[in-house]
Amino acid sequence: MTSQLLTDFPELAHLSREDLEDLLVDPQYFQAVFHTLSQVKAWYQAQAELGLANETIAQNALTLQEPLYTLRSETKEAFDEAKQLEARWKEVEREQREVYQRFTPQFLLMRLKHATTAQDDHSEVVASSFVQGSPSNSTSNGKDIDDFVKEFRELRKTYHKRVMWGDRWTAGQVQ
Repeated sequence: MTSQLLTDFPELAHLSREDLEDLLVDPQYFQAVFHTLSQVKAWYQAQAELGLANETIAQNALTLQEPLYTLRSETKEAFDEAKQLEARWKEVEREQREVYQRFTPQFLLMRLKHATTAQDDHSEVVASSFVQGSPSNSTSNGKDIDDFVKEFRELRKTYHKRVMWGDRWTAGQVQ
């Protein structure tokens, strides 16, 4: 056993058997001899170097801490803004669909049919009010009749154009 000890720790070769026995009995003596061993010194040196390396790494981490916090804050703000823009995008898409819906062929045809009906009703109201408004069907003032005929003719012309467009549309001649 002593030869194995001396092989592993050649620094102890110069100690006598009594000194080795004292090492086992006296903890202070053991500590004093133990700290003089080259392997122990190398371990302490490696431990000190690792401690310095850790300290350097910690210092580098501390110098990066503030920029990282700033970057984290900027990233969170950018993410929040992206979420707001995404919500706004959905809203704009919905608005766009609503606007485009007003220009679909079906909707435009429906509007044309409503406008045609409204035009017909309006021209009939104008004709009825002229007929009911005049004391006799032949007024002495020819200008009133001319004005009525001109207005009624324009109203009916617009009505018939709309009827023709609607007929063409339903026949598939409008794209």
